[in-house]
Amino acid sequence: MITSSEILERLGATPVVPLIQADEVDVAVDTARALVKGGLTVLEVVMRTDLALLCLHEIANSIPGAITGAGTVLNGDHARAAAHAGARFLVSPGLHEEVVSAAAACGLPLYPGVATATEAQRAWNMGFRVLKFFPAGPAGGVPMIRALASVFRGVHFMPTGGISAANLADYLAVPEVIACGGSWLTPPAAIASGYFDAITELAQAAVALARRSRG
Repeated sequence: MITSSEILERLGATPVVPLIQADEVDVAVDTARALVKGGLTVLEVVMRTDLALLCLHEIANSIPGAITGAGTVLNGDHARAAAHAGARFLVSPGLHEEVVSAAAACGLPLYPGVATATEAQRAWNMGFRVLKFFPAGPAGGVPMIRALASVFRGVHFMPTGGISAANLADYLAVPEVIACGGSWLTPPAAIASGYFDAITELAQAAVALARRSRG
């Protein structure tokens, strides 16, 4: 089983996590394959569609080199089902004890979401040192992350929500940002038209931008 350290090491090399949301399994797999071809190998399948678990299972079992996790994990049932489907990590929009317990029981790394200092302090006291910052834009963006990082030393953030190619470099300029998540890499129009080369190109551009930002 892959460890959190291995996931974070992969993110250190390529600090971008694309979000995959699809209503068709074949489309989800093609999307994931296009992202990996473009250099993004840590993928988050969001639990927002009826076929999300099946999409996760197929991606996790058919694309070598990809580390596939489940996002939008809202309760213990979500966590257990995602683990059974092959998720290597879990991401939740907030922090809930049921999800924490289920993730621990399944042996999966969990990156819970926070948006305020109160939430970050609660997560910190529960032992979490990698936190999703969500929704990044509405919650204060880069200035808020810098403020939280100044207080919660040793914590790294994974901002998601409002991230795009236009502001990715701004977020990655913050040392405490381990990676950025976003759906700009999987535009619905490209997916609907089957133009997966466009997704590969977006992934390649994100990788190049991340490398420039991180030196």
